[in-house]
Amino acid sequence: MKQKSKGAYWRMIRPHTLTASFIPVLLGTFIVLDQTELKWGLFLAMLVASVLIQIATNLFNEYYDYKRGLDHEGSIGIGGSIVRDGFTPQQVLAIALGMYTVAALLGLYIAASTSWHLLWIGALSMLVGYLYTGGPLPIAYTPFGEIVAGLFMGYVIIGIAGFIQINTVTTELLLVSFPMALLIGAILLANNIRDLDNDKENGRKTIACLVGHRRAVYVLAAFFIAALVGIIVAVMFYGVTPWVLLSLLTVPVMIRAIQRFWQKAEPAALMPAMAMTAKVNTLFGAWMVIGLIVSRFVL
Repeated sequence: MKQKSKGAYWRMIRPHTLTASFIPVLLGTFIVLDQTELKWGLFLAMLVASVLIQIATNLFNEYYDYKRGLDHEGSIGIGGSIVRDGFTPQQVLAIALGMYTVAALLGLYIAASTSWHLLWIGALSMLVGYLYTGGPLPIAYTPFGEIVAGLFMGYVIIGIAGFIQINTVTTELLLVSFPMALLIGAILLANNIRDLDNDKENGRKTIACLVGHRRAVYVLAAFFIAALVGIIVAVMFYGVTPWVLLSLLTVPVMIRAIQRFWQKAEPAALMPAMAMTAKVNTLFGAWMVIGLIVSRFVL
């Protein structure tokens, strides 16, 4: 392999996207820490495995979009490892499979330490990560991309992160998973709104392609509103600590993202709106984690 710069490898992992994998691990862990002492080995294994699976999924995306002719040097919002940084498709695929191998070994450790049922859930998660852009009918090319991403990166990651600490899935875990699943789905929806015209030309059937730009923005707003309602309901009716309502501090960012998306523009001009949507997910989850930590000292 030709020597690449550190910057090329850094861009390859798309670091700005990784909060969608490690924030759910933190959230699932800290929501149950009032019931147990932190099991550091399992926590770190889960954190690293989740991040590696997401990076590998990003690389599968890079590989298959290139092979299908969707990525080129002028493409907006891609990692660019193949078309800009000189990695071959085979190198990108090999790195992704290597990361999957390490994640699988960490999964074996987690399952052996807790429940072997997690092995099958982890394997399914990895298969979905591959099929998101790989296979004959990539999930990302259908109207189900947002749902699948939210389910696995929201509910599944948060649920497993909590389960490996206390050996059960609590109501609180499910409740905090709901808004995070929606906001992770919102990241994908924002991406698809930005890429709507190009996706239509290439035969994709994403939600944005099916309903059009304006209606897709309404759907994005609905995701935001449902996430806010979900966390308020969790606090008011199910005993989740009120400190998680710090997440409501993200409302101004949500509003700005919707306002920017409302004005239909070229993909490059919509990049700030997409960045804001990703920022909503990061800040919402981070404020929830901070609220959970604060609640342990205040109560």
